[in-house]
Amino acid sequence: MALFLSGCATPRQAGSPEGFTPLAGDPRVWHESDGRAYAEEVARLLDPAMARVEMVHGLPFPRPPRVFVCASKPCFKQLVPTPGYTAAVLPGEILALSPRLDLEENERLPGILAHELSHLHLGQRLGHYSATLPIWFHEGLASLVADGGGAEFSSDEEACNAWDSGRRIDFSRLDTPKKRYQAADFKMSIHQFYRQSWRFLQYLKRRDPSNFARMLQAIQSGEEFTAAVTDAYHSSLEQLGLEFDFDNR
Repeated sequence: MALFLSGCATPRQAGSPEGFTPLAGDPRVWHESDGRAYAEEVARLLDPAMARVEMVHGLPFPRPPRVFVCASKPCFKQLVPTPGYTAAVLPGEILALSPRLDLEENERLPGILAHELSHLHLGQRLGHYSATLPIWFHEGLASLVADGGGAEFSSDEEACNAWDSGRRIDFSRLDTPKKRYQAADFKMSIHQFYRQSWRFLQYLKRRDPSNFARMLQAIQSGEEFTAAVTDAYHSSLEQLGLEFDFDNR
């Protein structure tokens, strides 16, 4: 199961969502013909998940989400050809959910839905998975919203051991459109990467909730990332990373 990711990065290709029907009573959710029960479960979870995103992000969704629920593997592969994903936010503001979250990993569905909605919310304001924000920020914020959803396959102990051994995220290293810094760049598993990202943002929020909210508002309004952090915390990303103690986050 550790091979299955929350699926946040943009697949290089994505099929058009054909063969879906809007759920009666909730046009935000679309499903395959034999996926109605799954879609109904997603619809029940959707409003609480959106409320969680809006509470943490501090802003409402600019537009209602569109969630496409796949009841079969071929359906999900049509939308997300890259193997190993259980969910993904696609260009065009589409959130796709795989049948694994209905069957083998149903207990993960609430957390993964909230995680992906965080990506969708940010994308509606700044563009889909914007390179102006580091990958660790995208994933850390989504996992924070989901209370660890998407970061379940690494324990704190594993992520902490990686941190203590020097395999840690350099939070001051910024992404560019040509170079996105991912887990392998920091010599760790993707699950440790998600976990460290989540815990760092959790640390910033606990350190100063009001400044954390200020930082998020500035970032979502389009302010340059490092400037938004520095203005909120009166400290650089490099210094904040040095002050972060994984054992006492």
